[in-house]
Amino acid sequence: MVNRLRTGIDVLDRKLDGGIPAGSIVTLSAHPASQAELFLYELTATRGTLWLSLDRTAESVVASIEQTPANTGDPTVRHISGEAPLDNAGKLVSALPETSNLIVDPLDVLESQEPHSRFRAFMNDLQNHIVNTNSLGILHCLNGRDVPPLRDTTEHFADVVFQLNTQIEGDEIANRLAIPKFRGGRAPNDVIKLDLVEEVSIDTSRDIA
Repeated sequence: MVNRLRTGIDVLDRKLDGGIPAGSIVTLSAHPASQAELFLYELTATRGTLWLSLDRTAESVVASIEQTPANTGDPTVRHISGEAPLDNAGKLVSALPETSNLIVDPLDVLESQEPHSRFRAFMNDLQNHIVNTNSLGILHCLNGRDVPPLRDTTEHFADVVFQLNTQIEGDEIANRLAIPKFRGGRAPNDVIKLDLVEEVSIDTSRDIA
């Protein structure tokens, strides 16, 4: 029986037969103007977490986690800056302890690095370390106006793909989560309608045609 790691989001864990297989890389693809970060915040409550921030400072990420009403943990947050983000990220990933969470937020900065072969080497090293430590890697991928050229490569490496679609429908904001890829398991057929206000939960309202 494959060891499953909880996401901390009950609705997802039920859909995924208890969680995500240990040693998996997961991409969370979402629009920058969405509540997708709630997924990342709640994940920190499940186990020790290393959060690599490529855009916001560590202080900004920590403040956001402390202010959210969602259930969270106390992750180790590191801001990666400078001219060699792949090298800096790789050094931190190599020190990830057993059965941990790794969050890369957002991955776009690394996907844009040249030459492309260095990103592929980073992803191979990342995948090996996640497997060897029975950990869970969550890669936050921004699905905005400028999608990095290596997004296809990222999703090919990924064991699980979460796609969050956020749209304004009338006077409401609708959030729908699809899981089109689940390597080594069963991908849910249905799209999950979510309520993303203070935490991640199922939207039980009825759609009116």
